[in-house]
Amino acid sequence: MSGTESPVPADPADALAAVAALRRLADRIEDAAVEQAMREGWSWPQVAEALGVTRQAVHKKHAKRLVDAGVKLRRR
Repeated sequence: MSGTESPVPADPADALAAVAALRRLADRIEDAAVEQAMREGWSWPQVAEALGVTRQAVHKKHAKRLVDAGVKLRRR
């Protein structure tokens, strides 16, 4: 690919499908990374800082799933 070519597919349907697939992949990678970090004793603020979000946002998104997965969560 030269410097002037776009990585976006010419067909909008293909481009949007690619975006959706990348979002699903990013979510799965985030879930796995957050679970690994929490299993290794990271705190919510540490995970939040690494993701560039607030502690509240990361807790809201991941806490229930982690508890259901049997991850022992740290208290502040």
